[in-house]
Amino acid sequence: MSGTRATITDLASRDRREALRIAEAILFASAAPVSTEDLARRLPEGSDVAAVLRDLQAAYAGRGVNLVRVAEAWAFRTAEDLAYLLRHEAVETRKLSRAALETLAIIAYHQPVTRAEIEEIRGVSTSKGSVDVLLETGWIRMRGRRRTPGRPVTYGTTVAFLEHFGLPALSDLPGLEELRGAGLLEGHIPVGFRIPVPGDDDALTEEEEPLDEADLLGYGEALDPEPEAD
Repeated sequence: MSGTRATITDLASRDRREALRIAEAILFASAAPVSTEDLARRLPEGSDVAAVLRDLQAAYAGRGVNLVRVAEAWAFRTAEDLAYLLRHEAVETRKLSRAALETLAIIAYHQPVTRAEIEEIRGVSTSKGSVDVLLETGWIRMRGRRRTPGRPVTYGTTVAFLEHFGLPALSDLPGLEELRGAGLLEGHIPVGFRIPVPGDDDALTEEEEPLDEADLLGYGEALDPEPEAD
């Protein structure tokens, strides 16, 4: 009987090692983060995907690359303490303007948000160019249209945004104290000031409706009745 138990244990151990090897290969070869669901479909039937991911994380914890969660998916990334060694390899093709960065920050924290709402928060007009640049980077997307007169386009961030900034989820964006500690919030902060915490649900809200066919073809901004002031 003990021999039978030992055989079962050995088989389970071999299956676990095989699942680890397969998961490691899939994650290593993938150009984009792999979701838990996709991994489960490709691992041997009955594999404990959560346990496999935990084992891989532990195995790579002290190495030059780590297994990290990116927007509800998983990918190998250079260890944070070694990132400086690779910075000279990066090619900066375009530097975002201050207006584009402010627009990106507002979209990240306040999404879903329209251009008029962005302008209200910034206190100045937002050019169509700033939004277009962010759309080209793939960091923001048109979500839908607000159920208000004029049906303005609403914007939100993408998985590419989370991946670029190393965020597992939108809820991991820095809060008030973190921004203050980093020196990004200086001077007197009004009483009751709060940094909004965006949700990670990609589904449209009750205040949004789906994009039109023309929007999906890339003409959403042309149809957007909001002014294109600088």
